[in-house]
Amino acid sequence: MRRSGRYVFLIGAVIFWAGFGICRAEEIPSLPRFRERDRILIFAPHPDDEAIAAAGVIQRSLGAGARVKVVCYTCGDLNEPAFIVYEKRIPVKTNGFVYMGEVRKKETLSAMASLGLFPADVVFLGYPDFCTMDILTKYWDDKKPFKSIFTRISRVPYKDALSYGAPYTGQSILKDIKTVIRDFRPTKVFVSHPADTNRDHRSLYIFLRVALWDLEGRINQPDVFPYLVHMPGWPKPRGYHGDLALVPPEKLTGIAWTLEELESREIDKKKEAIAGYKSQISYNPPYLFSFARKNELFGDFPPIKLKNQTGGKGFLWQDPQANGCFTGSSDSGRESSSSSGGEISGIAYAYKDEALYVKFSLKKRLIGGPVGMGMYLMGWKKGGDFSMMPKLYLSVDNRGVRLKDKKKPLFAKGIEVQRSGGTVVVKIPLSVLGNPANILSNIRSQRKDLPLSDLAWRVLILEG
Repeated sequence: MRRSGRYVFLIGAVIFWAGFGICRAEEIPSLPRFRERDRILIFAPHPDDEAIAAAGVIQRSLGAGARVKVVCYTCGDLNEPAFIVYEKRIPVKTNGFVYMGEVRKKETLSAMASLGLFPADVVFLGYPDFCTMDILTKYWDDKKPFKSIFTRISRVPYKDALSYGAPYTGQSILKDIKTVIRDFRPTKVFVSHPADTNRDHRSLYIFLRVALWDLEGRINQPDVFPYLVHMPGWPKPRGYHGDLALVPPEKLTGIAWTLEELESREIDKKKEAIAGYKSQISYNPPYLFSFARKNELFGDFPPIKLKNQTGGKGFLWQDPQANGCFTGSSDSGRESSSSSGGEISGIAYAYKDEALYVKFSLKKRLIGGPVGMGMYLMGWKKGGDFSMMPKLYLSVDNRGVRLKDKKKPLFAKGIEVQRSGGTVVVKIPLSVLGNPANILSNIRSQRKDLPLSDLAWRVLILEG
């Protein structure tokens, strides 16, 4: 992203359809025009996301003479339901899962060729499907990498991957993403959305954000355009509707949306590329074609900027809901159902006296027991080593407060919890987070550590 102060997001207008909160496509501004000097980098969490979300962008970029590179984060080797329908068998051994990944890689190369890309324009990282959020939040030790309970693999198994044999750790993923960015020097990056309900889509956004922060001053920061794929009940109607526009989900507000309008021939080309992912289409034929429409949609939340407050008893709370960015979703896979997010009725942040304060409100009880709150907090600072920064998970419910740093229980001084009716305020000293400049935050409601619903990942910027 281009800089304004520490950090910049593309500014756009969000205009809501009166009374419904639905953004009409004709009211959303268009992406900046692609030019010959552009270098377009598209990150896909799984093989097919690049076509679903950005086949039109690829065509427009190539038509303008720009360079395009596609990077597949995982090889989608754990989508067993689709594989069973496609192959008529159940993968039970390691080589069965790797074979599944190889099938999806070939489909990607073929689909991208139909859009005008060459094999050299596609990079596979090969990290474990549906496991990268665990790596982000827990696995940052190369001596003890993540090991999939399904594949029994703990290192990148694909010989043509960017880092064949790399351990499944956060360091490996972050290193590969930074390598791609440094080598390609993109001007525009398209990546999965922090509110997407798929775990890999969310974690990829966070890794990209950290990579760009780490590279500040060493590269020209690109513009970043997140795209949404997984959101329960969206888009509607299901199936191919090339005459309809893709509009933002009602659940997601406060986002500066932009779009790329597609011509009929570009929609046809996109449909053709999507049709190449036979292993995925056979499981749920209408779903992927739902994205071959008149436009492609991109947008992000603005960062939450927290001013440093000192002294006094009061707080200047920054409430994301006031900006319309409150959303309910779940850390679930494709097409999973999601809670409405109604268990969390309020959330706000404050930065005061070298501590982060988080205020939230929950319903006291739901059927089956009390509801609590779980919160991921990961700090970043310039010149620091993100792999060494704490990756905290804090739980608050009627059993008390529990804190983990990655996988290990942590007993930290200065953490305080105050309850008043249905409202809870948690104080976390910044020293516990490694004295960061930026914080990556995710909050969810839970019952006995099992998630009910959660908010989108957000970026907190500590000012002053």
